[in-house]
Amino acid sequence: MSVSQKKTRGELIVLSGPSGVGKSTVISELLSSRRDIHFSVSFTTRRPRTGEEDGVSYNFVSREEFERMIAAGELLEYAEYVGNYYGTSLKVIREQLERGVDVLLDIEVQGAAKVRERCPEAVLIFLVPPSIEELSRRLHRRNTDEEEAIQRRLEKARQECRECVNYDYLVVNDTVMNAAQEIQSILQAEQCRAQKRLDLARSIIGLENL
Repeated sequence: MSVSQKKTRGELIVLSGPSGVGKSTVISELLSSRRDIHFSVSFTTRRPRTGEEDGVSYNFVSREEFERMIAAGELLEYAEYVGNYYGTSLKVIREQLERGVDVLLDIEVQGAAKVRERCPEAVLIFLVPPSIEELSRRLHRRNTDEEEAIQRRLEKARQECRECVNYDYLVVNDTVMNAAQEIQSILQAEQCRAQKRLDLARSIIGLENL
């Protein structure tokens, strides 16, 4: 990005999708090519899965600590999903956006709705699997849940997918690379919106009252 196009405020990007759709993998692919994006690590009360690191995958906290954060107004959004709390730090988001840094949030539909209320300019992207059958295969391959829990997640996925109409963009995760490239295209298009480039237009045509 040239100096004349330098952003004064970052973009808030929300990525949602059902459990098992591959959000974490797509985000890793996206961040490998867009190192200028700050990925906001959510807070959660759920137990870490094998291979997850505190402060990297999630900030793992107790239920008591999470409820203290709610009471103190420290969260941009929070929601309870399958018996566990998930939430986003308000302070971190504000600091990054004010520095002109784009911030990516990986949050579920309840949290996304709260972000939309508080930050209507946020870009909301919903990630879906090619089919429910493929989502079922992915959940089984993870080998982290009992069959009953998987069926609950699939039913929850059907409910969540109905919420995609409340998002700005819908991306199908048929392959990780394709999904990440589509998200990159979305972010590029967002940066080209006329309202976000008025300063550039003023400098080109020399009109102060544009």
